[in-house]
Amino acid sequence: MDHHSAGADRAERLPRHLTFAALLFLMLNGIVGAGIFGMPQNVALLAGEWGVVMFPLCALLIFPVILVFAHLGSRFAGTGGPMLYVGIAFGAFAGFQTGWAFYVARLTAFAANINLLITTLAWFWSGLGATGAKIAALGLIIAGLAALNVRSGEASIRTLNILTVLKFLPLLGIVCLGFMMISEPSNPFAEITPDIGAAILLVIYAYVGFESGLVPAAEAKSPQKDIPRALIAALIIATVLYTGLYLVCERVLPGLAIDPQAVVSVGESLFGEIGGAVISATIAVSILGNLMGALFSTPRITYRLALDGWLPKRLASLHEASSMPMYSIALFAALAFLLAASGSFIWLASISVVVRLLIYLGCIASMHYAAKSDGLSLPGGPTIPLLAAAICLYLLTQASMTAWLATAALLLVGSVLWWVAAFGRSH
Repeated sequence: MDHHSAGADRAERLPRHLTFAALLFLMLNGIVGAGIFGMPQNVALLAGEWGVVMFPLCALLIFPVILVFAHLGSRFAGTGGPMLYVGIAFGAFAGFQTGWAFYVARLTAFAANINLLITTLAWFWSGLGATGAKIAALGLIIAGLAALNVRSGEASIRTLNILTVLKFLPLLGIVCLGFMMISEPSNPFAEITPDIGAAILLVIYAYVGFESGLVPAAEAKSPQKDIPRALIAALIIATVLYTGLYLVCERVLPGLAIDPQAVVSVGESLFGEIGGAVISATIAVSILGNLMGALFSTPRITYRLALDGWLPKRLASLHEASSMPMYSIALFAALAFLLAASGSFIWLASISVVVRLLIYLGCIASMHYAAKSDGLSLPGGPTIPLLAAAICLYLLTQASMTAWLATAALLLVGSVLWWVAAFGRSH
């Protein structure tokens, strides 16, 4: 193993149990969350008759970014993903800021998604709408996911695999049966003037989130080979699913552009009330898969920072029986519960887009260091990284001032934490 990989693996004691399928499912659950169920309406509203073209088009746009991460994932075998790549290329401060921003963005998304899960479950049991019941449900779900993760990494991944299958089967069923049962498409776009730029912005974000699957690379059985394959497979599967679902929604729903629950409506249209209930349950499973993936991957950030001496060493401690980072998992679970129960995460929601794109740019820039070691090589010299950077920079120009200010505040707090940690290390 070359010098950079050895540095990345320093003192790592996590078991290598993640197969190609496990990495693929982690990435798919990062990409395909609850947003897929409301997306057809939004795309139809913005793109009109061009809606179905948006999904393969945006897959092509995000492809250079995916290739950059495939290149990096084939050359670094340690825990941390983007934090590791940026830290090795640009130093500990840059790595710390990347990890800190990534952690807070994932934590915020987790809090938002688990609240959405409770809202979805309330469709089946209205009592969950009461404040006390909601907080109790939040606590039970987060504690259950955390306990499963601490008890066994392999059991967590098996559960994630099952949730992923349960999520994709009904959606693929709708796609296949929808095409067989509906021969003539409806015309839901008669009065829509397309805004292709806005549609591209919306759809391209439906493909991000794959980077979470790169964080636990130290637990992959063959990261250099499996991470690139899993990234490309996840993009292909997501594109086929998004395109197929949109086509069926377009065929079935004359009022697609005004139906915020388009996929549920298609389920009801094709299979009656049972179809609506199955799709509503699928939404809950989809969110749960997203939460499970986040709770598996994100605590590895604090584990890695503690391993490198930037956070208390206890956060790098592993459970005796399972070798899972139990204190890092417990910390994430506790913070997620506090944020989700208090609703105080809402002001942080705007940081997600800017943080993610800045992290992508940092990773693209770190490719010059990765080129010194063995791994997947990209054709065309600097062409693909330059394309990826141009796409990220364009998307950043579309971010709101609120998002920029919130991100700047987040990085300022990260700088303070860094100096506190640096002071602690020197004394």
